[in-house]
Amino acid sequence: MADVLVLMPTYNEIESVIPLLARVRAAVPDADVLVIDDASPDGTGELVDAAAAADPSITVLHRTAKDGLGRAYLAGFAYAREHGYDYVVEIDADGSHDPADLPAMLVLARDGADLVIGSRWVTGGAVSNWPWLRRAISRGGNAYARLALRSRIRDITAGFRVFRLGALDRLDTTSVSSQGYCFQVEVAWRIERAGLSVVEHPITFVEREHGRSKMHTGIVVEALLRVTQWGFGEWLSPSRRRHLR
Repeated sequence: MADVLVLMPTYNEIESVIPLLARVRAAVPDADVLVIDDASPDGTGELVDAAAAADPSITVLHRTAKDGLGRAYLAGFAYAREHGYDYVVEIDADGSHDPADLPAMLVLARDGADLVIGSRWVTGGAVSNWPWLRRAISRGGNAYARLALRSRIRDITAGFRVFRLGALDRLDTTSVSSQGYCFQVEVAWRIERAGLSVVEHPITFVEREHGRSKMHTGIVVEALLRVTQWGFGEWLSPSRRRHLR
């Protein structure tokens, strides 16, 4: 049985999902893939059903409505626990993340890292085909999160990740309510805060060729507000106040 489960949330990714599945299967042929589709009106879920019928390593979890990236991943984590996987991978369905990076990231996880992040903002990392404004937002958001949360993670908003499932089991993931960027920030911060091992592996992030980005102003605002709230919460915690006296 495979010990790695690749989680791939989808919503209207009919042009990208099949090529990406092929690349994932080529990069990590011993892994299983769970596509989590939020009732995509463009037929993404039905297209992946056909791929799953031909490949037993692919499974589709159909959700009844668009319910957010965070809840999709939480459903994937629950599925991984239920079926006994040791490692779970997060990857975007739009092709922005290169599955060829997965073998190296999995080696780091098997060597003891609790969370391996495919990072754009460490030495060797890069982004391709991004406008300057999006670069500025990503760099600025990561810098603010590091400052507010006193984190050492350079790319805490990154969506390309490998988790050791045992590390997730040490967190109360059922209480995670954030979505989008903020979901990624919250989970990584909780893992770091619990004293678990976080390793960043350099990747090149490539802007999607098909479809529309799911990023919007509301996600950015949510991330800013929640990170600020968590940062103040840490500063005002009883242990922090005792230290300041």
